[in-house]
Amino acid sequence: MLGADLGNGVELRPTEPWQAAEFAAFMDRVRADLDPWLPWVHEVTDTGPARSWLQGLADSQAKDGARIYGIHLNGELVGGTCFALFEPATGLCELGVWLAPEVRGRGLATTAAHLMTDWAVRVRGMSRVQWRVAPDNHPSIAVAKRLGMSYEGVMRSYLPVQDRRLDLEVWSVLAEEWTADVQGPAYIRE
Repeated sequence: MLGADLGNGVELRPTEPWQAAEFAAFMDRVRADLDPWLPWVHEVTDTGPARSWLQGLADSQAKDGARIYGIHLNGELVGGTCFALFEPATGLCELGVWLAPEVRGRGLATTAAHLMTDWAVRVRGMSRVQWRVAPDNHPSIAVAKRLGMSYEGVMRSYLPVQDRRLDLEVWSVLAEEWTADVQGPAYIRE
């Protein structure tokens, strides 16, 4: 199972259904900030729905599918990352990351996404890691660029979020690009 000490009091660890209360409290605190980008933020309204949502991801992970991890700073949940799509049979996965506003700019998103990408490619043998992002979510696009991902295009009016539909840019890195450098691509902390 993926999990790691990322240094400076930062840990990446699986988020499981038993942590529903902590996850729901985090979502309550950051919901308004994440609302423009993540359609699922309104599904996690308190502990019960959080447990159901996390159980769905735990069930998926048990089948070697989608999975979620928390980003913790000094023991406090401050963000998360997930493989929204994880298909070993096709070698395709999709990575996403989110952070509380007060911890942005410290390199946490890039560091966590780098670890997840490296694990997906080098340990799990994924051929392609993709990243989908709204065109005006500039911090997320910056993470994709720092990971060495290539811009592929825009899926117009793709994602329903509340009362609107978002365009999504698609970025990706292929396994041969990621492993071309033994250390993986250089990335810069935010």
